[in-house]
Amino acid sequence: MEQRISMWEKGQNALKPLFGINTYLKKSPLELSLRELVNFRVSQINKCAYCLDMHYKDARAKGETEQRLYGLSAWEESPYYTDRERAAFAWAEAVTACHVTDEVYNIAKAQFSDEELIDLTLSVTTINTWNRINLSFPNTPGTYQVGQFA
Repeated sequence: MEQRISMWEKGQNALKPLFGINTYLKKSPLELSLRELVNFRVSQINKCAYCLDMHYKDARAKGETEQRLYGLSAWEESPYYTDRERAAFAWAEAVTACHVTDEVYNIAKAQFSDEELIDLTLSVTTINTWNRINLSFPNTPGTYQVGQFA
């Protein structure tokens, strides 16, 4: 693939608000492990290789198991996710597809407080934005180092 514009070199001003959202989300009541799984799942949906590499590495570094990461694309059939995680995955998929039904909302509301659901939605929309940036101006998958953007 031909080299495209480097967002890291040319887009720092554009990226500052996204880093600000990430800083906010670090203080969210949502569990870090849940946010990493959601980031990984949304990156699977969007087929963003760089983000998959990043979030796989970050999740593993924070203690996530390979089994749960490998099974995430089939989470509905896999027995090793909590009801809260399942609600988050369903919500993330619905928000990513821009089709949030009352059924999915009610499942999510049963697991998350109002503040948590707002933060989860912000987390989902932010990883969708990062995926789209990385798909438009690709970084090389495999080059991410754990904690690189901490």
